[in-house]
Amino acid sequence: MNQIISYLTFNGNCREAMLFYQNCFGGTLSLQTVGESPLSNKLPENYRDKIVHATLKNKKLTLIGTDMVDEFGLQKGNSISLLIDTKEEDELFKYYDKLASGAKSFHPIQANFWGVLFGGLTDQFGHHWLFQCRK
Repeated sequence: MNQIISYLTFNGNCREAMLFYQNCFGGTLSLQTVGESPLSNKLPENYRDKIVHATLKNKKLTLIGTDMVDEFGLQKGNSISLLIDTKEEDELFKYYDKLASGAKSFHPIQANFWGVLFGGLTDQFGHHWLFQCRK
């Protein structure tokens, strides 16, 4: 089975974001800091608590995150969104409502012209989420 795994880059708040997403979606979260990795001796002391790799998995999704940003810094845009596609209407609203904490809704969930429930928001960490329910 093929899948798309979303890889999110944060600016020092990866742990906070991934814990928030775990609260929204459930699942198992693993976090590795720079200090726990082979990179610990190669990077400055103030990097030790940054997350080098985080993985959140449940039966239906995988999210990966990191605080490791290149020399240009984190540059957010609207060219990448995370799509939650479900056949369960109650699950769709549950995820939307939880992710809406501190978020900006740009499209409330509603029936659209292609016959699905659809909505979108930008979460408190600046990531764009789309929601789709096909019955």
